[in-house]
Amino acid sequence: MGAGPWRLLCCCCCCRRDSDRTDAKLRPDAAGGEAAAAAGGDWYDLPPFQEFTFQQLRLATAGFAADNIVSEGGDKAPNVVYRGKLDAQRRIAVKRFHRNAWPDARQFMEEAKSVGQLRNKRFVNLLGCCCEADERLLVAEYMPNDTLAKHLFHWESQAMVWPMRLRVVLYVVDALDYCISKGRDLYHDLNAYRVLFDDDCNPRLSCFGLMKNSRDGKSYSTNLAFTPPEYMRTGRITPESVIYSFGTLLLDVLSGKHIPPSHALDLIRDRNFSMLIDSCLEGQISNEEGTELLRLASRCLHYEPRERPNVRSLVLALVSLQKDVESPSYDLMDKPRGGTFTLQSIHLSPLAEACSRQDLTAIHEILESTGYRDDEGTANELSFQMWTNQMQTTIDSKKKGDSAFRQKDFSMAIGCYSQFIDVGTMISPTIYARRCLSYLMNDKPQQALNDAVQALAIFPTWPTAFYLQAAALFSLGKEKEAREALHEGAAVETKSRVH
Repeated sequence: MGAGPWRLLCCCCCCRRDSDRTDAKLRPDAAGGEAAAAAGGDWYDLPPFQEFTFQQLRLATAGFAADNIVSEGGDKAPNVVYRGKLDAQRRIAVKRFHRNAWPDARQFMEEAKSVGQLRNKRFVNLLGCCCEADERLLVAEYMPNDTLAKHLFHWESQAMVWPMRLRVVLYVVDALDYCISKGRDLYHDLNAYRVLFDDDCNPRLSCFGLMKNSRDGKSYSTNLAFTPPEYMRTGRITPESVIYSFGTLLLDVLSGKHIPPSHALDLIRDRNFSMLIDSCLEGQISNEEGTELLRLASRCLHYEPRERPNVRSLVLALVSLQKDVESPSYDLMDKPRGGTFTLQSIHLSPLAEACSRQDLTAIHEILESTGYRDDEGTANELSFQMWTNQMQTTIDSKKKGDSAFRQKDFSMAIGCYSQFIDVGTMISPTIYARRCLSYLMNDKPQQALNDAVQALAIFPTWPTAFYLQAAALFSLGKEKEAREALHEGAAVETKSRVH
């Protein structure tokens, strides 16, 4: 790269050695009342890393349902990320790797456990993994408010405001600083899709970037125009490569577009700054602020890795640029806090209403009148089954269970439906729904919740399963989770009416 204006932009940086000596506690609060020192600590209250069974994750994602896919990507074959819920309560993101991605189970477990030791508020934390047969899965916190890419490049009603953009880049570099403090100085393919927003719209850096998509996979899957030059030469990622990628992220945030670094540096050298600043930021950003962010970006994008700033100096520079630091992120993003909503704001069907009131009598009447019509297309066909004595016993147990359910003998219904389920020759979400209610009638909400989860695994877009989950969760005192289940069921029901 040449000298000229670009060199001028680089000359007034903080001394790298000085910034390393600066105590992190001098960093001001930039979280609307949340201490930055706390954000960098290990206090964040999450369960320790654990190993999940494949069956647990299958149930959590409703059988890895297509409707639960969040994203797909990978070098040669796609690795798929699903949304899900553990025990119908904790929301999770599950990354399911392609079967050939990590053939060495031990290596996968070591990598996952290492990342799983990290716990930080600036981070989408890794909760666990699964390594059974040739299945390899990671389990992380679920972030409900989309990616930075969505908010920058594909926004619908409102472009991200300038103070929020400044907060995003500070929080990302804070997360990188934390990782470095824990001995993890490599982050693969840092880009706007790796930054997600939590319930309160705080930006978090995805933990998935700390592991490659496969044992022998590439560290960068994006367009080669955005790849660090040294990676193009050697195929190896270094800590300085991460800084280069952070520079591309700074350009994204400033411009609202994904501009190739070479083109951006040409514009900077020609002092054509207006081409690099998002027109949606007019009136929000001063010339000095724009110039400073471009200066930082140009330093990060230096062709020579050793000339790029380190993470700590970036933290110090970005802290000084923060605006509206007392405003919570959900206000800056114009979202309700914690994704909160009231039941009054949701259109509830009669079954959903009954479940929200825990009116078990009304639920029983609705399930009885609905019968088995929702099983169409989900129950196993019997036309090619042999009518053995076992099959006849299965049919008889269902009939006896239905009779007991109709007559409100719920203990008998549980026994008969359990016999039907245990034989396993037919799969019926309605049987699980009926046994779920029978458990609720017998004051066994945990068993009821388990059945509602099973029903959803069989029929991932069945509103009844969501509503019965809500009824069970209300009985367990999990009101927040119950409201979420009602909201999800209502959304599914509305979607089905539209289609």
